Amino acid sequence: MSELTVTPLAGVPEIAPGDDLARALGDALERAGGLVEGDVVVVAHKVVSKAEGRIVESGDALEVILREARAVRRRRGDLVIAETEHGFVCASAGVDRSNAPGEGTLVLLPRDPDASARALREALSDRFGSPPAVIVSDSFGRPWRQGTTDVAIGVAGLAPLLDLRGSADERGRPLESTVIAVADELAGAAELVMGKTDGVPGARIRGVRLPPGDGSARDLVLPPERDLFP
Repeated sequence: MSELTVTPLAGVPEIAPGDDLARALGDALERAGGLVEGDVVVVAHKVVSKAEGRIVESGDALEVILREARAVRRRRGDLVIAETEHGFVCASAGVDRSNAPGEGTLVLLPRDPDASARALREALSDRFGSPPAVIVSDSFGRPWRQGTTDVAIGVAGLAPLLDLRGSADERGRPLESTVIAVADELAGAAELVMGKTDGVPGARIRGVRLPPGDGSARDLVLPPERDLFP
């Protein structure tokens, strides 16, 4: 069993539209000792969205939420559970006012979080000579569970799922349905050192044995034919 370490990427300045996020994260990684092969960098979507200019000023958050939603799954007053254009089902279509730049501003999800992760991976590879896996994360609620946990909404350089179907457990019984959401687990682990109020927008995870291959965070979305609660 390998040892896992999760290191916060502290000291990243406030990010504004057009800022070089990869450079700011690279500076934080330098202070944390750099990168080695197999490292994973988890980045909160808020700083990605800010760097990409995914910020709007509006006094009507509900109007923005409905505009960002591809479909509304459930609604109770101003509480909206929506499907985004990415296929994610989440509260408020990912629209958030927490950690927004100012009063009356809202932060939206990146247009293509996988592309955002790929761009960061390429820039960090150029700087450090070793391409990390990159996860763009966001906080989601979960059906039938209290609280939120961070999940992957963008990935690059790793397969987000570990499919164990067809292998055997320690007693030799075949596994028929076990698929591990590795990218979500890593996003949740990173959040423990990032926090929501500490101003730490990223973390480096070292020591994880990643599933082989590459993929998209959309691989984590449950196919419609398996959704028991459409």
